[in-house]
Amino acid sequence: MDYHTFPRNNILCIDMRSFYASVECVKLGLDPMTTMLAVVGDKTRSGSIILAASPALKQRYGVKNVSRYFELPEDPNIHIVQARMGDYVKVSIEITKLLYRYAPREAIHPYSVDEMWLTVNGLEKIYGNAYQIAHMLKTEIYETMGLTCAIGIGDNKFLAKVVMDLYAKKTGIATCRYEDVEALLWPVEVEKIWGIGSRLKKHLQRMGILTLGQLAQHPLEQLKKRFGIMGEQLYWHAWGIDLSPIYTEAEKEEQKGFSHGITLLRDYSEEETYVCMLDLCEEVARRTRASKKAGRTIHLSIGYANNLGGFHRSRSLDLPTNVTMDIYHVCLQLFHEFYDHHSKIRRVTVSLNNLYDDIETQLQLFEDKGKKKDIGYVMDTIRDQHGSTAILRATSYTDAGITIERSKKIGGHYA
Repeated sequence: MDYHTFPRNNILCIDMRSFYASVECVKLGLDPMTTMLAVVGDKTRSGSIILAASPALKQRYGVKNVSRYFELPEDPNIHIVQARMGDYVKVSIEITKLLYRYAPREAIHPYSVDEMWLTVNGLEKIYGNAYQIAHMLKTEIYETMGLTCAIGIGDNKFLAKVVMDLYAKKTGIATCRYEDVEALLWPVEVEKIWGIGSRLKKHLQRMGILTLGQLAQHPLEQLKKRFGIMGEQLYWHAWGIDLSPIYTEAEKEEQKGFSHGITLLRDYSEEETYVCMLDLCEEVARRTRASKKAGRTIHLSIGYANNLGGFHRSRSLDLPTNVTMDIYHVCLQLFHEFYDHHSKIRRVTVSLNNLYDDIETQLQLFEDKGKKKDIGYVMDTIRDQHGSTAILRATSYTDAGITIERSKKIGGHYA
């Protein structure tokens, strides 16, 4: 592969090590690297997921971030703390502010609350080469916040991310340039590569592709025929090539739709699900109105308890809407048509897609849609000024309502 025609950048991928657990250790005055600590989504529920485990806990007991609370060993040295998403978001913001001191905003691309890319092109004369910049940032984050991080360095985002996942988490800082791809990445099993999940791994294995090197040597046309445009991306990634924009302004995309879902804390009956659906429709409609959009296609997803299936169905309207009750009535229709009327329900998601700009609603002879829209916007204004629970539907105050409880959380966990 002739890499001379492809852009070369200095991109860092920064990953905060066991971020939630490390933040909790610092709050308690403990060493994040030696303390055994687990962050639990809800300490009142034995089946709650462990959102983060400190490196020491992972190493000693093999605890994973997807383990359950009741699976923790009975060791008095293990600290168990309730997740506080608000604290993690605040620390993440402080880390981003620290990076602002060294690079322009458009050079910083947050990937998640604990991971981000940083383009350091042109900073060599001020701070040194990419490795020296990475070492400087790693040291300052530790000295100012007590948190450790792993940093991958690459010619593009893909290389920086992959070398961080594979090597920097062990060594602290690792580099992969185009010339290093064959030696560092090709021997690696495909499932360990960012962007290749379990389903894709099985498809690749059926084709006799077990390592990234085998993927790179596979004919491009066959990959495109099998996987479409994703096959082409897989091929170029296997050669370490990634042409995605390196500055955040170039990556803004138009909103495709609005979705809101919840995994319920207990099994819901048919009647209770009506209440849950209404709360979800309210939130989807609010977010749609906030973007001055309206949608025609409404999607309802229902998951039954104990992984016993469910259904996913959609229906399109003649005219776009952002009115809560319009969305809710379609969800009810879908629910009545496809629900088996005896299974308990554990997961509900409502989506509004096929978006249009929110313009004056066409008047209908027997229904004043304009008033319905106006009511929605008035409710949004009240909530913006006085809080998300300042005005709610009566059903939200019942045991089946979800809005009040979710208002206390960030990302589905307590703030």
